[in-house]
Amino acid sequence: MRGEQEKSSTRTRHPRRGVRPAVIGPATHHYYKHQQIHPRTSPIDLYQGCPKGEHQNLVTEDITVVEGEVAIISCRVKNNDDSVIQLLNPNRQTIYFRDVRPLKDSRFQLVNFSSNELRVSLSNVTLEDEGRYLCQLYTDPPQEAFTTITVLVPPHNLVIDVQKDTYVEGEEVEMNCTALASKPAGTIRWFQGNKALTAVKTDVEYMEERMFRVRSQLVLTAKREDDGIPIVCLVDHPAVKDLQTQQYLDVQYKPMVSVSVKYPQGLTREGETLELVCSATGKPRPESILWQRVDDDLPEHVLILGDNLLFGNLNKTDNGTYRCEASNSVGSASADYTLFVYDASATTEPAVHDTWAGDETPLVVDHAVIGGVVAVVVFAMLCLLIILGRYFARHKGTYFTHEAKGADDAADADTAIINAEGGQNSCEEKKEYFI
Repeated sequence: MRGEQEKSSTRTRHPRRGVRPAVIGPATHHYYKHQQIHPRTSPIDLYQGCPKGEHQNLVTEDITVVEGEVAIISCRVKNNDDSVIQLLNPNRQTIYFRDVRPLKDSRFQLVNFSSNELRVSLSNVTLEDEGRYLCQLYTDPPQEAFTTITVLVPPHNLVIDVQKDTYVEGEEVEMNCTALASKPAGTIRWFQGNKALTAVKTDVEYMEERMFRVRSQLVLTAKREDDGIPIVCLVDHPAVKDLQTQQYLDVQYKPMVSVSVKYPQGLTREGETLELVCSATGKPRPESILWQRVDDDLPEHVLILGDNLLFGNLNKTDNGTYRCEASNSVGSASADYTLFVYDASATTEPAVHDTWAGDETPLVVDHAVIGGVVAVVVFAMLCLLIILGRYFARHKGTYFTHEAKGADDAADADTAIINAEGGQNSCEEKKEYFI
């Protein structure tokens, strides 16, 4: 009867509240058998025979790992008294019970087992492995510690899309850079050389399985300085460093033209030889270069040698402006040279004859404008003299009569009148009478 009561008591025993029994696999069953424990006994029932664990401390840390790499899970105990340590996955399946692995997933391997630590490695981590793992210590009361595995997924690809391959200077260039399937969402930045560029807009799209797609758009105006310079799209992501791609710009532009003197150096005198060199660069390369004389025909003795203009015997009839014009499929541009021929015996340095290109014009001093400015200044000075003359004519000064003599020192008008009358009386008193 007593044995039946004990057996009945074993059947009706329930786990403690708040603690879920672990899944018992074959390895755990073997451990129970070796320890002479009935295999149907729940792990919670073991608490009844465990010593008190009030001073034990179970600790673990959260883990962040990149997809495909290895995660190390560590359950550590301070001052352990040989209590059982086990590790469970987010589905509450026992991964390791002491040094035994009931779970068939071979990616889990035992790194270290002792009375103070259970350390397990998880290789080739996938996004499905993400979640909360549980470290359990079989004490009375039981101790639990959670460790969260966070899986990072780097962008699978980084792509730049452009509207076309070749642009003409002044056109608008639109580029789109897309970072595919990452977790968390990355941040896209643009560069041109060492210069940071600002994106027009950035869109973040949520995909399935906690993945994100990021798309950034860049708009700029094509310049000749941009030709052959790479535009770099770089993504910042905690799972990868220096992930970037680049796109080279092919920019076409009209020629840049300049004219220089090959010889002579200094004065261009009568009877000497002058050679002008026309330099033109553009993309595509200029197809042709044309020399002409502005507002007149080229002199008969002038030769065109490729891109150069040769004057064999200078004379003063050669004076004028000579223009070099270059063109390609994008457009045309020109540069001018003003020639002034000096006497054969001239030694004075000439004024600098500048060249200018394309749509620019030379600086011309308008003498009429200078004369007008001088006339205005002279007229203003005459007006000022007339005004000063009239002012001084009106204010010639002040004078006093004898009648007001003595009134200057008076404090008020009444005193001044008395002083004035007193002056008259004094004059009368000075009169002398002769009998």
